[in-house]
Amino acid sequence: MPVALTHGQRVLDLASLKGLLRTSDLDAIGAPRITLSRLCAAGLLERVGRGLYRLPSHPASEHESLAAIATKVPQAVFCLLSALQFHELTTQLPRQIWIAMPRGSHLPRIDYPPLKMVQMSTAAYATGVEEHLRDGVRLRVFGVAKTVVDCFKHRNQIGLDVALEALKDARAQRKATADDLWRCAKICRVANVMRPYLEAIE
Repeated sequence: MPVALTHGQRVLDLASLKGLLRTSDLDAIGAPRITLSRLCAAGLLERVGRGLYRLPSHPASEHESLAAIATKVPQAVFCLLSALQFHELTTQLPRQIWIAMPRGSHLPRIDYPPLKMVQMSTAAYATGVEEHLRDGVRLRVFGVAKTVVDCFKHRNQIGLDVALEALKDARAQRKATADDLWRCAKICRVANVMRPYLEAIE
């Protein structure tokens, strides 16, 4: 069997296993990067973004954009409008992917999809992070309570109406307890802002 074909099969097997394949993933299997171009030219692999590939048979999902970001920026935590959409707490379709990064981080240089980054303190960044497996990729997403609190914290960016809708829906659908909301609100230093709204719906 020719060496090139062996490399190609290894790459295809890895793509099948991972869902989304990064260029750097080829280093682990010792395949040259030209293999990606050859497989794309042959229609056996699809380029879905800079340095990201998948099998043509791999169905695109609603979480593909999140998976693409998580693959390139593993320390990112999806937040605000992107987290609301993930938890099915908004009817809005955000034009950008919202990510949280530790304070002092630089916006990742990614051409697509468009990113919106918020910087968070160590405590806020570490609170309420959940991990979900989608498209073979581990997504780090803030849980419902933390996401609702973040919406109040960043209400000047996304709108108070969005925060209020998220709070009402989260409580109505029982996706977040009052205790969880209070705990996150204190950590994010927004308890006084949220207090009248929480008391109004309890």
